[in-house]
Amino acid sequence: QKDDSQRLLESFSADEKEHTLMKSKAEPYTSKEEIVLEENESSLNSNIAEFALKAKVIYPINQKFRPLADGSSNPSLHENPKQAVLPNQVVETSMSGSLGSLSQGDKEDCSSSTTIHSTTSDDRFQARAFLKVASFPEVLTCESFDVKLCLCSLTLQDLMLLDTELRKEKHVLFIQVFKIYLTDFHHKKKISDGLLKKILLNQKNDFEELQKQLDSRLQNTEMSGARNSEFQTLEDLERREREYSEHVIDNMEAFWKQTDKAQQDFLDQSKCSSAKATKIMMDLTEKMIAVESLLSESQDLQAMDIQERLFTWELMVKMIDSLKSSIPEECKGRLNTVSNILDHLTVKNNLSVRQKEELLTDLHKTFWEQLAHYSNECMQQSKDLISKRLECRAKKKEEFKRRQEAEQESLLSRTFLTEDVHNFLKAYHELMEKHWQAQWDLEEEDDCESTAAVADLYKELYSKASHALAELVTELFLQTLPMVTSLSVRECELLKEEWKENLVPQLEKWENHHQKRWKLFQEQLLQEKELWITEYALSAVMQKHLSEKQEKIIQGVVSRLGCLSDESVSYILQKHRLLLCSVLRRFTFRRAGMAALARMRLSRKKSSLQELREQHTLQKGSSLCQDEDQWQLQKAVESHIREEEEKLEEETQETNLEFHQQLVTEIQEALQFLQQHMEQVIGQTLLQYARGEAEKKSSDDGQDFKERLVESAVESVYGTSSNINRLVQNYYQQLGKITEGYEGKKLQHLKSLQAEGNERIRLKNKENELALKEKHTKGLLNVSSTVHQRIVLQQNKILAQFELRQQIRLECLKQKLLGLHNLGTELENQLREAEQDFVSELAVLTRVPLTVKKKPSKRSKPAGEKANSKRQTFQSPKPAEKDDSHENIQEPHRITSGLCREMSQSSHEGETEPRKNSKMLKKKGSR
Repeated sequence: QKDDSQRLLESFSADEKEHTLMKSKAEPYTSKEEIVLEENESSLNSNIAEFALKAKVIYPINQKFRPLADGSSNPSLHENPKQAVLPNQVVETSMSGSLGSLSQGDKEDCSSSTTIHSTTSDDRFQARAFLKVASFPEVLTCESFDVKLCLCSLTLQDLMLLDTELRKEKHVLFIQVFKIYLTDFHHKKKISDGLLKKILLNQKNDFEELQKQLDSRLQNTEMSGARNSEFQTLEDLERREREYSEHVIDNMEAFWKQTDKAQQDFLDQSKCSSAKATKIMMDLTEKMIAVESLLSESQDLQAMDIQERLFTWELMVKMIDSLKSSIPEECKGRLNTVSNILDHLTVKNNLSVRQKEELLTDLHKTFWEQLAHYSNECMQQSKDLISKRLECRAKKKEEFKRRQEAEQESLLSRTFLTEDVHNFLKAYHELMEKHWQAQWDLEEEDDCESTAAVADLYKELYSKASHALAELVTELFLQTLPMVTSLSVRECELLKEEWKENLVPQLEKWENHHQKRWKLFQEQLLQEKELWITEYALSAVMQKHLSEKQEKIIQGVVSRLGCLSDESVSYILQKHRLLLCSVLRRFTFRRAGMAALARMRLSRKKSSLQELREQHTLQKGSSLCQDEDQWQLQKAVESHIREEEEKLEEETQETNLEFHQQLVTEIQEALQFLQQHMEQVIGQTLLQYARGEAEKKSSDDGQDFKERLVESAVESVYGTSSNINRLVQNYYQQLGKITEGYEGKKLQHLKSLQAEGNERIRLKNKENELALKEKHTKGLLNVSSTVHQRIVLQQNKILAQFELRQQIRLECLKQKLLGLHNLGTELENQLREAEQDFVSELAVLTRVPLTVKKKPSKRSKPAGEKANSKRQTFQSPKPAEKDDSHENIQEPHRITSGLCREMSQSSHEGETEPRKNSKMLKKKGSR
């Protein structure tokens, strides 16, 4: 019986492709089907292997066991073949990988790993460990299917390192700016040298304690899920990133609380005025806003560099991977060419089937053993090379660090004035960027050199493999064939030349396949870049929207306070802007980290789908003439690819939505901290304002003069009971007239406001009805608009109406409060004038030689102007509106009653008339 090896090889390749396709189509649906297929496959392979072992025969092509008719045996059957390392497993003991066992049978066993797995294995994928790497060169020696995970984990490490460096820079800059202002106070003799050193030392110790707490929490987070120091899981990585963000937010909150406490302690101990304290706090806040602006700009640029470096890493890894995969593929093709020549000799009866099988078996066994040996040597050399380069990199980075610390200390030791703060901030930040760029250039240069060195090792491996195979083929054609066949040496040399000639089109075909794969990979990388740009733009839009919304909220809150000065309002807005910039900058990091985590979740399915596309493209380009079965098979593959693309797109949207919801939740928690902090800032500002107003009011009361007047009036003998009674009655009548006038004006003002508000609401409702009819007409005309668009328009219309009515309500309330405030100011001035007239008449009546500095009635106008110059809007609680007039009236009444009471209590001894006068004043005062 004759055996056509080429026909069997083609049949085997077709079976392998069909098996790969059917398995890739069956696996995504149910895990049950996957288990059944694996059981059938394992049982089939075991049955074939068992039968072949009993027959003591081996099919040499691709090491597939098949029984032969002549019953030829091979002792290599009884050796334990090494199991190939699956490309989706982490290599722990040996890194030789696919080059360690390069038979086609092993590749077929691994082919299922390149198909799209079912969604039921997602949890297992997240819980599966992958190699933990600290630098890119370590990835070059990793042969796992999870190289993408390793690269993304390096990106997360770079983002975390950048966040740490910027946070340290912010802390240093605040301490230095604070030190500059303290030194300025010390030079002006406002604080002592001991107090200056004490404040700076306390501030430094507090910040060091904050950093220790953060480091301790991060270390606990790192160790909590570390079951193995060499490997990590995607689930642990997501948990670590989430907890890291929480700890950093807590540290940021503690930092701002500490800075506020330090500023307040400094202002209290320096005993400066309220206006001076507000100015200093505004200056410090302004400088820290400038710091946040510098850090935010630097963060955006460096985050883009980190993302670009990830794409560069993927290109380098793909280049090394292409070199690795091209070696066994080309060697297998060269061996197939030798098999074709021997098949031709078998057809011509120059070589028996048994002789051919033995020759091919010896050739395959010898070559693959040599290639495995060369591969192990290459892998070990790569590891040693990377280890040495990493040691050299660590030494260079340590040297860089010492030099950079010296430059930082030199800059920080210089003396800067308050006028030079901006120059100092700019100089220090430029120095930090210079240091970061130097370290970045060092790592990039080392990454490129390491990749080039590893590539040279694999090129050398390719050269060794080609040379070894050429020697084995030369020995086969020039030494073995002349001995086992009747062919002459010249004929064998011609066979060798024929082998070389047949290799030329094969090499061209492999080169074309390599170019196609590289082109497909570049297209995929370009798509990922475009997706990243879209995510970055979306993040910028979201950040801008959130910033505008928060600014609008704080401006609305401040506008309703009404009583604060322009300086206090400016300080509140600046403080809010500073905290908001810090929060948004932190969540820019968080969003970038979430994008990397989402990419890691989808990496396996993306890689599998990309391999499926490559196989389909190569098969479609290799066969120009197709029969009906091949055409149907390609259609089925294309349909399967489209289905997997839809599933991947759906899963991508679900993953992005999950991370987005998590980000929104974390932002809301951070904004809650921002709101609480701003409540404290506004409360402290209002407290300072109230203290200032109380001091101003107490200084304008003229209490000393009233006390002297009481004493003199009690001692006077000219005031009779009837005169004092008449004087008090006139004063009460005047108060009643003032009160009635105030109530009438207040009622008239409220009625006019109510009428004006009703008219405004009526006009706005009419405008809204017209606008609604117009939009409804346009909506009827625009039938092509989708339901979603119409829903969005309806939502926008309702929100616009709500905001409009809210604005009308706030404007009416502002006008109402402004009118009531003006009436209250006018009432207060009238009561003060009535009180001054009463005191003056009392002094004249009792002939007390004291005069009151009576303020002219024109002061009502400057008082109103002064109030309006501070803020044009006022707001007070609604239940207190009716009590304004009573409170304003009771103040002069309380003063007069106190005056009369003191006069009656001070005249317990003396003549009869003064005693009567004191009793009369006491009686009237109690009324």
